[in-house]
Amino acid sequence: MLSNPVYDPFQILTKIYQGGAHLKQAIADTYIEEQYRARTVKIVYGVLENDAFLEFCIRCYAEKAPKPVVRILLKISLYMLLFMDKKRYMVTDCAVSLCKKLGKSGVSGFINAFLRRFDDKTVQEKLPKGDKGKAILYSYPEYAYEWLKKEYGERAEAIAKARSAGVSVRFEKGAEKYAHKEPISTPFTEKYGHYIFENFVRDEGFDEGEYTFQSIGSIAICDCVAPCENLLDACSAPGGKAVLLAKKCAHVTAFELHEHRVNLIGQYKARMGVENVTERQKDSALFDGEYEEKFDGVLCDVPCSGLGTVSENPDIKIFRKKEDFDALAKSQGEILATCSRYVKKGGALYYSTCSILERENDKIVEEFLKTHGDYEVEKIDSPLCHDKKKYGLQFLPDTAFGAGFYVCKMVRKS
Repeated sequence: MLSNPVYDPFQILTKIYQGGAHLKQAIADTYIEEQYRARTVKIVYGVLENDAFLEFCIRCYAEKAPKPVVRILLKISLYMLLFMDKKRYMVTDCAVSLCKKLGKSGVSGFINAFLRRFDDKTVQEKLPKGDKGKAILYSYPEYAYEWLKKEYGERAEAIAKARSAGVSVRFEKGAEKYAHKEPISTPFTEKYGHYIFENFVRDEGFDEGEYTFQSIGSIAICDCVAPCENLLDACSAPGGKAVLLAKKCAHVTAFELHEHRVNLIGQYKARMGVENVTERQKDSALFDGEYEEKFDGVLCDVPCSGLGTVSENPDIKIFRKKEDFDALAKSQGEILATCSRYVKKGGALYYSTCSILERENDKIVEEFLKTHGDYEVEKIDSPLCHDKKKYGLQFLPDTAFGAGFYVCKMVRKS
């Protein structure tokens, strides 16, 4: 069974689709045949990246909605056919074989017939015209594609179909050992040792603190934070920003809501040999008088939709719902308002997200400024390609190595 290329992806995707598990956690919690790990991960990510399109393919050829097990098997098979150019007979045999071993012999005939008659050209012909068809083709939530189109016009398509440039790695030392992997330099290579690799397998250098995995969005946000004596990273886990900012700030306090995620910050700083970060279990939306006007700088990298990171976390496109945004906006506003009270007069307040939507970015800043006259926006810049919005910088996936995020700097008036 382990040699069946459909088996390991099926195990992982079942945890995600049926159990609601997060992608990376599902991969970590599943035994994977090691020699085929790269293939398995590619299939899992690929299925999730193309979920809506694969669903459409199934609807085109199935009169009734298949049961969850069958649907997952079909999605894996279709991805292998359409995006990996695998032979139809091989994919079909693997899917049917696994179906039988799962005790679903009764539907193995349906799977066999479906895969043998499936035709991509027919599916393309049936795709709806216009934006609805593009949302399906790029497996982007229809409501979110409508919002993208309203904000970015024809550029929405490029944003929706953008994919990650690769694996982001920040080196403390030893980058030359990986030169044979032909890394891509970024605007932060010289300053922070940041590169992007097409493929990068974690080795002993990670455990020894020679490098860490850190997204270009995280690096760019940290680059916008000015050096200061005492900094608060208000929503810190797993700790990448806090550890990097500890290189330019004398001391960093890291708040995190959940205990197990506080522990992640401690593990991160220990691995990287950083001693000037203090982690605290704290709800950043609830004011604590102990920290009032204590910090020269406060970074609020708030919980958000994550739609700027779908190339790295494609499960977001499946689970993020339109109705989530009101609660997110409430939380974002509360965290920003509370943490603004921790900034000294003359100090800086940074607001950031991994979102590409105005409603989570400039709109939140605008609402904050209406009720906080003691703050004003300070213009910032970045060497990474971006759009200048009314208040902050917006980075978009089609021009920022597949990443989308936002950062704004405000200063508390003296």
